[in-house]
Amino acid sequence: MTVTKKLIDPFNRSISYLRVSVTDRCDFRCVYCMTENMKFLPKKELLTLEELDFLCSSFINMGVEKLRITGGEPLVRRNIMSFFQSISRHLDDQKLKELTLTTNGSQLKKFAKELFEVGVRRVNISLDTLDDAKFAKVTRWGRLSQVLEGIEAAQAAGLRVKINVVALKGFNEDELFSIVSWCNERGMDLTWIEVMPMGDLESEERIGQYWSLNELRQTLEQEYTLTDMTERSGGPARYVKVNETGQKIGFITPLSHNFCESCNRVRLTCTGELYMCLGQEDKADLRRPLREKPKDESHLRKAIEAAIAKKPKGHDFDYTRQEVHGQMTRHMSHTGG
Repeated sequence: MTVTKKLIDPFNRSISYLRVSVTDRCDFRCVYCMTENMKFLPKKELLTLEELDFLCSSFINMGVEKLRITGGEPLVRRNIMSFFQSISRHLDDQKLKELTLTTNGSQLKKFAKELFEVGVRRVNISLDTLDDAKFAKVTRWGRLSQVLEGIEAAQAAGLRVKINVVALKGFNEDELFSIVSWCNERGMDLTWIEVMPMGDLESEERIGQYWSLNELRQTLEQEYTLTDMTERSGGPARYVKVNETGQKIGFITPLSHNFCESCNRVRLTCTGELYMCLGQEDKADLRRPLREKPKDESHLRKAIEAAIAKKPKGHDFDYTRQEVHGQMTRHMSHTGG
């Protein structure tokens, strides 16, 4: 099917990037993402892999050029590689420019080679510390060695790795320079992300965790010369070049700098909810039209267009008032970031 009229939101932003959560389950319990005793959705609530394929294909036929698969942890979903194998046909017909995923790295030793074979060329790996004890604390269940083996397998398979680090005050501040050096030594890009006020995370104090990336950058500049880059990856990161090493570091700043003016993305959950903005609760149910008329793309397209017409101008996360203003009740794992 040829690409139909492209998706344009009310603020004349073209929607070219779809993030798709294929599962709410994960083999870690990162403290900023979900509770330790997380209650997951009944499996019957989840879209089938075939339904996810049809939904993603519909978006691709409406001009989406970048597809990022997320979770939870996407690689723990049963038979997930059959989805990657199927959806990669859009790379072959060149309607899709990039198929990628965000992962905690725990399953990459098993799947890295297969991912490369189906056309994935880049992966983002979430890793917030290089200290074994701290890693076990922040993930609750994770083992750092398993992730490091996954990173090694990904690079050996030919995948370009970018490390995503959530900036957490009092947790990984003292690792700023060691993480930068570690990534540079291994030829990996690095992106720092501000922690976002999402979900009821029991005893975790979100205001106390917040570490502004403006402050982080100023600390980096005590040792390095940073030059702003015009390069964009299709997502919200803004990049700098470290002149002394040549490496690239990204900053994702939903709090200290809203990147809404250039927002080109929407998020699809594993139950078919379409969130037009990470920082707003507005959503559209695409599972209903999908199941009302299975395989009827024109029917689904109308629902997608109606949803995009409601995409807000931006979000409002703000810690400066010393309360979690703009907090989302859903967990980060619900939309995969």
